[in-house]
Amino acid sequence: MVAPSSLSRLSSRLARAALPARPLGLAPPTFCSSLHAQPKPRAIPTTSAFFTTARHVPPSRAIYFTHSRKLSAVAPSPFSSAPPPPNPTLTTPDVSKYLAGIAALVFTIVVVGGMTRLTESGLSITEWNLVTGVLPPLGAEDWEREFAKYRDTPEWRKQNQHITVKEFKTIYLWEWSHRMLGRFIGLTFLAPIPYFLLRRRLSPRSTASLLGIGTLIGCQGAMGWYMVKSGLDEARVDALGGVARVSQYRLAAHLGMAFLVYTGCMRLALGVSRDWKIVNGANGAGAGLGGVANVAKTLEVLNSRTAMRMRVIVTALTALVFLTAVSGAFVAGLDAGLIYNEFPYMGEHIHPPKSELMDPRFARKEDKSDLIWRNMLENPVTAQFDHRMLAMTTFAAIVSVFLYARRPAVAKNIPPTTLRLLKGTMHMAFLQVALGISTLIYLVPIPLAATHQAGSLVLLSLAIASGASLRRPGKVAREIMKLRRVQA
Repeated sequence: MVAPSSLSRLSSRLARAALPARPLGLAPPTFCSSLHAQPKPRAIPTTSAFFTTARHVPPSRAIYFTHSRKLSAVAPSPFSSAPPPPNPTLTTPDVSKYLAGIAALVFTIVVVGGMTRLTESGLSITEWNLVTGVLPPLGAEDWEREFAKYRDTPEWRKQNQHITVKEFKTIYLWEWSHRMLGRFIGLTFLAPIPYFLLRRRLSPRSTASLLGIGTLIGCQGAMGWYMVKSGLDEARVDALGGVARVSQYRLAAHLGMAFLVYTGCMRLALGVSRDWKIVNGANGAGAGLGGVANVAKTLEVLNSRTAMRMRVIVTALTALVFLTAVSGAFVAGLDAGLIYNEFPYMGEHIHPPKSELMDPRFARKEDKSDLIWRNMLENPVTAQFDHRMLAMTTFAAIVSVFLYARRPAVAKNIPPTTLRLLKGTMHMAFLQVALGISTLIYLVPIPLAATHQAGSLVLLSLAIASGASLRRPGKVAREIMKLRRVQA
């Protein structure tokens, strides 16, 4: 006797076998509302009707089994865990330390370059040998050979025929130290970069910035030799009345490039350090930047309208400090600090006579169309007056920005560190003005003049740091925080 369960299974199999076959291209049957309901019989289309119907069926349903495979590929099971997208490469803090070291070396070479200029040592080495010039003269014969080369220069014939070999050694070693420090900076800058790239410690933007800084370092070295060549030109020395000195244009370009390298290293170092700190404390519970309580509050402050306005103001102030420093190179190149050694007057008035400020002898065109700019860049009287005016403008701007930043409505919407840095900038501005006036009154003594040049770089550093304290996170840092669901 057959069991009832076996009869039930047999009847269900016969019922399924009686169903018509479902061709490809038609939707699968739906389940009936009741387990015992019989599905409706479906007519089998002819071949022509089948292809006509399939032509109008959407591609996603043209083949049922292919459609199922696509669904499984596009929409994985909710129980499967896809790996999270990788974070963008964020520049690491060791790159910031490396850039700070390069900036310190550039600061040093600016001071040594100032001493080289003040001691009139820049024309003592008459050749540019990148490799063989590494070693200084080692014996008496070597020194005599170098001294013989120097005696062929216009500077010796016009000005320094009284100089001895012992005195020559002093000015030679100043110029040699300046060149060796430049070589050392170049090698120190380039050597770690392959390691950083191989270890993926540089973001694409930082890599591009390092490329720009490296290019500037190379151009700055080339400009240094181009500047020295101008002082070795016999015809140019004769045109200057027998005074052997380098071109003030090339001197300003040489110093300006050094300041640009320093600025680039400082800004990138501070930006990398801030991005790393803010990303690694981006859960909002860590300490904030610039004296702000936490990271979330830091981002809120840096994105405020007040901070945006202060960024523009401090950037303009930094550019003004830079411009004033470069104008000082024209004063040095024209020996303009040796005239009108008094302050605040220049002669009997605040400004010199107009005939001295706009001397027609400096114009080279018949129509005098170049009178203004040539006097500004080639007339020692005008160069000193311009430097004075720029220095006073910069000083007034620094004081004004600090007073504006300390207003309660502004101070509460900027990081406290920004206010402290602006205060330090103002104090340094007072000191720099005092150094400049003292250098002028005492006829440019070497210690005061060298300190004044170093002070300009310190003032620029404080302005750069003030701007960096207002800087928002970089693009890579914002992307990482966005991936971590932190709104930058």
